[in-house]
Amino acid sequence: MRRAARTLLVAFAIALALWALGLVRFVATMPGEVSDNRTRTDAIVVLTGGSDRLATGLKLLREDYAGRLLISGVAETLTLERLLEQQNLTDYPAELRRRVSLGHMATNTVQNAFETAAWCREEGVRSIRLVTAGYHMKRSLLELQHAMPDVRIIPHPVFPDAVKQGQWWKYPGTLLLMTREYSKFLAASLVHMFGLTSEEFP
Repeated sequence: MRRAARTLLVAFAIALALWALGLVRFVATMPGEVSDNRTRTDAIVVLTGGSDRLATGLKLLREDYAGRLLISGVAETLTLERLLEQQNLTDYPAELRRRVSLGHMATNTVQNAFETAAWCREEGVRSIRLVTAGYHMKRSLLELQHAMPDVRIIPHPVFPDAVKQGQWWKYPGTLLLMTREYSKFLAASLVHMFGLTSEEFP
């Protein structure tokens, strides 16, 4: 019994060490800036769920980085007018408002990917600029590339002030966020690696 307990303890310690090393590498390879801020795409896609994302997507549309914008994961009760009010953009041009689509079905990253893929097929979109938080970008790319492998995706990360990505281990909130995101990324990677059943979009 003691030998078995020691074996389990050693195995757990090794697994924990590998997980911790993976976490460090995961954070180290997160985007720290927008690597391509020139290429124009067919559309911009914003994944809701964090600060700065929507404002950035609307700004990119105004600056003609793409002809259309999809906001994926919008609550059913929210309209574009209400979203613009929340961003203090009530003067947003009517011509640009007509280019904005709202996706009301997604409630998580997997569903964001299915919702975006369905919209791209319907609209004939072959390339997108993806706007989400830097810490969320790797998992978002994993899910979207799986859902629509024929669509070119240019990442456009945003960096909320509340997320201390540069010194993430010093801030409990950011540390928790990074460990949670890394765990979700690992789970998503295993789902796709082994062809396990993933959550399907209705």
